[in-house]
Amino acid sequence: MTTGWPLAYLDDYLQHLTFERRLSVLTCKSYDRDIRLLFELTHGTDLKEITSQHVRRSIATLHSRNLSAKSISRSLSAWRGFYTYLVHHHHFSKNPVTGLRAPKAAKSLPQALSVDQAVKLVDMADSDDQLTLRDHAIFELFYSSGLRLSELVNLDIDMLDFTEGTVTVTGKGNKTRIVPLGSHAIRAIQNWMQQRALIKTDDKDHKALFITKQGRRITQRAVQYRFKIWSIKQGINADIHPHTLRHSFATHVLQSSGDLRAVQEMLGHANISTTQVYTHLDFQHLAKIYDAAHPRAKKK
Repeated sequence: MTTGWPLAYLDDYLQHLTFERRLSVLTCKSYDRDIRLLFELTHGTDLKEITSQHVRRSIATLHSRNLSAKSISRSLSAWRGFYTYLVHHHHFSKNPVTGLRAPKAAKSLPQALSVDQAVKLVDMADSDDQLTLRDHAIFELFYSSGLRLSELVNLDIDMLDFTEGTVTVTGKGNKTRIVPLGSHAIRAIQNWMQQRALIKTDDKDHKALFITKQGRRITQRAVQYRFKIWSIKQGINADIHPHTLRHSFATHVLQSSGDLRAVQEMLGHANISTTQVYTHLDFQHLAKIYDAAHPRAKKK
């Protein structure tokens, strides 16, 4: 194969991805599209003559086209893999993509409900229905203690301490933490446990706090589904999922207390930097108040 035949090199690479690495058809199409984009951006420059400067200019061009950082990063990964192949199989002397990175993606802030929305979501009408009582306990616990979804579905009854008003949670990295229980959550859980006692459970799930009508430990998917149902029932015009209440818990506690370390411990974050995202949410809340109230505020 002679130098300067980019499409022939590309075809050879795609054959390698398909038959040796056994990548899917869609993945190979994605590589094909991204590598052809490199050919376009470098204006037909011989593949052996392309330098890191060419690649940097290509990244800048994609950035100027308002492509997302994620899309640019995907293209860059495809180019890097292509050149790695050319170095190993076609005696190219260097990989011009080595060491280059895409622009950092802007971190999206977690979506939190307002206090009124959160209360409206969890404040379910009194009912004798088993599922409603269970769901009420689940929602109150999420908002009361800021649990992760995986932590909630794995709770056992003996992890609760109503006397101390706490729940012991096993989180990421198998780390255990003790989190406070609010009075509303305690009451909702106690109401649910009266109904739970009437359900015959599977032997392996007899300790599970939250179970289905069939007596099995509730799954994460089931909880997510119940959130969708209740957000509609309660008239919350937002995309609600279990983490929404975790984010709302963290945001509202931070707004009230200003104690970032306490929020970190309750959420079970290993690093304070993870928790600091909620200071941005808190600042957004304060900024809205400022814009609405201050006579010199800039109205956007």
